[in-house]
Amino acid sequence: MIPRYFVVAESAHELQNPISEEKLVLLGRLLGLDAGSRVLDIASGRGGPALVLAREFGCALQGIEISPDFHAVAVERVTEAGVADRVAFDLGDAAGAAHEPESYDAALCLGASFVYGSLADTVEALVPAVKAGGHVVVGEPYWRRLPLPDDYEDRCDPWTTLEGTVSIFETSGLPVVSLIASSEDDWDRYETLHWQAVERWLAGNPNDSDAPEIRARHEQSKRNYLRHQREYLGWAIFVGWKRP
Repeated sequence: MIPRYFVVAESAHELQNPISEEKLVLLGRLLGLDAGSRVLDIASGRGGPALVLAREFGCALQGIEISPDFHAVAVERVTEAGVADRVAFDLGDAAGAAHEPESYDAALCLGASFVYGSLADTVEALVPAVKAGGHVVVGEPYWRRLPLPDDYEDRCDPWTTLEGTVSIFETSGLPVVSLIASSEDDWDRYETLHWQAVERWLAGNPNDSDAPEIRARHEQSKRNYLRHQREYLGWAIFVGWKRP
């Protein structure tokens, strides 16, 4: 399950990754999406990317999200946006979901390769669901450079370099045909929304049993971002092509 910290910290996020609407529209163009396209969205969260792509390209999207809190918001947003005729979200664990073979033009997993265990596992899981000539799209962190400073706190994160990330894709048989990287502005917007949401929640819920844990995680995350993460950690959307 999704830790409660993220439910609190991302309660104001339209997009739950360090990315912008403009870059998601660029992604849709690179994928060649149109009103006849079908897209699978793994760990669809609060529905942000699906809503952008449906609005801009008229494509059909099927999302799967394990968090009841995120799923409920996504369903509400779909109705408010008037795209319920082409966007649907299931509540469940995507790792155990079955997909009709070669039924999607694109399969997305943005910032959630942990669903399947690793980036390689994610690519392997999504390739069968995509039509020949379609795309597997994963949003994934990567280290901008190595080695990390000795006092980098999240040293156990399983990321590799930008080149190494592309190699994982291509070792799985999918050439990476495009990538869309986050900017510092994207990162700052994403991270500082966490800070705002958590501080407001803590002020309104000082006696909540989870407050001490959420505060500690918030303080560590903020410290790590300011000290090292903003400089060392990148994030990008990698577009792999399933050859016809």
